[in-house]
Amino acid sequence: MIKKRFLKTAKNVIDLEIKALQKLKRSLNKSFDNAVIKISNCSSKVVLCGVGKSGLVASKIAATLSSVGTPSFYLSASDSSHGDLGSITKRDILILISYSGQSNELKNIIQYANRNKILLIGIVSKKDSILYKASDIKLLIPQFNEAGGIVPTSSTTAQLALGDALAISAMNYKKFDKLDFKKIHPAGSLGAQLKTVEDIMVTGKKIPFVDQSLRINDALKILSSKKLGILIIQDKNKKTKGIVTDGQIRRVNLKRINFNLLPIKKIMTTKPVSIEKDELAAKALSLMNEKKITSLAVHNKKDKLKTIGIIHIHHILQSKIT
Repeated sequence: MIKKRFLKTAKNVIDLEIKALQKLKRSLNKSFDNAVIKISNCSSKVVLCGVGKSGLVASKIAATLSSVGTPSFYLSASDSSHGDLGSITKRDILILISYSGQSNELKNIIQYANRNKILLIGIVSKKDSILYKASDIKLLIPQFNEAGGIVPTSSTTAQLALGDALAISAMNYKKFDKLDFKKIHPAGSLGAQLKTVEDIMVTGKKIPFVDQSLRINDALKILSSKKLGILIIQDKNKKTKGIVTDGQIRRVNLKRINFNLLPIKKIMTTKPVSIEKDELAAKALSLMNEKKITSLAVHNKKDKLKTIGIIHIHHILQSKIT
């Protein structure tokens, strides 16, 4: 009986919040477009502020905006009247979030923004409020039935959803892509999954380059010293002609007597599998699994025959990419 009663309450709360989001969706207008354009073109920072539960929402929206390429921070409404207003500059954009738009803590911030001609975006539910009237861009959130009748639930869900919509829209407007995202998310599992081939490949003198005319016995010395289990075979113009793996050499050695004096090009695999340096390392791993190989030559977009790196499956696994 208890479980049934709690489940019913949970479903009622969720239903109310779904209805709130549907109502919010229908209410969006050109003001939203204006807000996205202003936020995307901001040459400084986006400052978010709110009171109570709206303040918590403002903090989350600031974090989301920063994570997708729009420098943002949260300003405490109570602290702002005790010196923190100095952290807002005339080139910033100020986003104030309030259900009523009448909170006393916001009045000083609104006056400061208007006095200093700081662009003010108001996210508010009441048209007759100070915040709505003072805002340069007005994002009106419809009024909803709150869960339990009094607790900010549907309204804060709508505020949060609107903030996410602003952040993702700004991200798309600025063409902020996965490589940009990786630069500001270097840590954690997400950062690992966004690593590119270039991030973990072997470069420079560590690449086991050999000339195609080099004899196998001399090439073996390079293979042993580089410890990658692969050789990149080049012509006199430094173009990649093929690869040789230690496995290939072992197999040929079993079939031929005195093969050490052969030119390495006699046993190489031509047209080696190569990957572009800006591809995700996860894609390199997938390609290795598909081709049943453990290494890939790496090239840039300009010249596929110019090897600039080697990526080995061990490099990928050590980076915790799966």
